[in-house]
Amino acid sequence: MLAVAKSLFNTPRKPGTHDTVLLDFTELSQNYLPAMIKQSNPTVTLRLCVMMFLQYAVWGIWLPPLAKYLGTELKFSPAQIGWIMGLAGSAGALAAPFIAGQLADRYFRTERVLASLLAAGAIVQYILSLQTSYFAWLFLSVLYSVMYMPTLALTNSVAFANLSNSEKQFPVIRVWGTIGWIAAAWLFPLFWLLKDIQFQWYPPFYQGTEVEGVTAKLIDSMRISSITALGYACFCLFLPATPPKRNAVEPLAFAKAFGLFKRPSLAVLMLAGLLISTIHQIYFIQAWPFLSARGLMESRIQPAMSIGQFAEIAVLAVLGLLIAKLGFRWVITIGATAYFLRYGIFAMDSLPIEVIVASQALHGFCYACFFAGAYIYVDRMAPDDVRNSAQTVFAIVMLGLGPILSAMLMQGLQAAFKVGDNPMDYSKMWGTLAAIGLVTTVIFAAFFRDESRSGDKVTIAGAEPSISETA
Repeated sequence: MLAVAKSLFNTPRKPGTHDTVLLDFTELSQNYLPAMIKQSNPTVTLRLCVMMFLQYAVWGIWLPPLAKYLGTELKFSPAQIGWIMGLAGSAGALAAPFIAGQLADRYFRTERVLASLLAAGAIVQYILSLQTSYFAWLFLSVLYSVMYMPTLALTNSVAFANLSNSEKQFPVIRVWGTIGWIAAAWLFPLFWLLKDIQFQWYPPFYQGTEVEGVTAKLIDSMRISSITALGYACFCLFLPATPPKRNAVEPLAFAKAFGLFKRPSLAVLMLAGLLISTIHQIYFIQAWPFLSARGLMESRIQPAMSIGQFAEIAVLAVLGLLIAKLGFRWVITIGATAYFLRYGIFAMDSLPIEVIVASQALHGFCYACFFAGAYIYVDRMAPDDVRNSAQTVFAIVMLGLGPILSAMLMQGLQAAFKVGDNPMDYSKMWGTLAAIGLVTTVIFAAFFRDESRSGDKVTIAGAEPSISETA
């Protein structure tokens, strides 16, 4: 507030107006009042938390069980499943800078773009759940992804634009996305996959008998997700107003955002993100079939996988402190190392299922340290007028190119590690992914140097960078 007051009273005066302070009320309404509101209105934080909860609930309810349904009920091969889940995700992320970033950064309020994409995606998702052919699934999955995937970056942008201290406040907001994912992972099996339910004192706090045709009912997760997404779209209209930067120098926001990634630190982060997102996507394609093959009940798999989200909450709670103490370089390195360790444990056939399930806790470090840490670093480096597009350009790598590579890698792994009637030798598959995680860790730790400094933004065109190189 003091900074706002100083800015008001330091407003330049027109010649001949003596001591009268003349305020540019357009600038006041666009720049100063939003800053005052987001520091003084506690309902903003509540709305951002609900936004994150719903954003990841509508995703988390259908993504983990989808591969199992496609493989068991529709008889799709692992390679076909890889292309459906990989190509679809990549198409959405590749379209994001042109659909979401450009529209939200230059033309329309971000929360309205978010609402429109969610509503349209919900309709496509419900239609998709009724399909049985491979090509229908491939086409409609791509169409749905083009609508949904940009919303991941837009929710980050809405949060960052309405927080006064993103490094400290964003992890608190983002953790509600994890809670939403957990809620979906536990409530769907409880109400849809089980009967004769009894509650117990230890996680997942309930048990029961699986309903008849349990794998066929997994597709209902997509229908529930689509209905939830429609309600979420309506809620988005009540999010804090996040207007575009119409007075920006560069008319094409995504073009300026692409230039941002010429910085050495962001180039290294982009390379590491490409490798990590490749093996990250395969986890969601193969974890459910893998745990099922190891003997875990279908109704227990989603709660078991949600252990990772519980750990994510704990790590996100201290992420701001970790960044302050260790810096971005080592926090993101920890995230990459966690991928190597988790897949290394998965690759050990001799380990009991209890150890495999417990290792899901490493996901907390995988996501919080690598993904959330990277998002915060990109926001730190991005100029204000391309914050949306900087997030969506980074999403091209994390959610676009990575899934394409994961589909190609999945096809190669199936060809190399198929054993008789079994679609995959899981030990060799996870071992290969662990090796990629280790290589990524070494590359990032060796070559990344934090170029950020609190309060500074990069100047892309026409000026020297405004930040210092640090070791």
